[in-house]
Amino acid sequence: MNLTISGHHLEVTPSLRSYVTSKLDRITRHFDQVVDVKVLLTVEKQKEKEKRQRAECNIRVKGSDLFAESANEDLYAAVDELVDKLDRQVVRHKDRMQDHQFQARRREQPAQMTA
Repeated sequence: MNLTISGHHLEVTPSLRSYVTSKLDRITRHFDQVVDVKVLLTVEKQKEKEKRQRAECNIRVKGSDLFAESANEDLYAAVDELVDKLDRQVVRHKDRMQDHQFQARRREQPAQMTA
């Protein structure tokens, strides 16, 4: 798995990098066919304090690309919310792939028995 963590208008500290990496381990635990992960952490220059810290992530998995974004006043909370969204998407993608494979095997099975 290739992991890229970058920051826009902020410096990605080693503690922030390790926090994001430890949170993304949850995704690889649920689905091991993750090819590439790109995380973008941003601090936007807004007058209001809420939803200023943003976290975005693109994940390339076998079969498709997944994207999620989250905004919060705390960057660590934004990362937590982002990983929750990605986790739901990855589990849903995995279920769909397994269901399609099951349906394909099910369609092939009667044809093999008649031959």
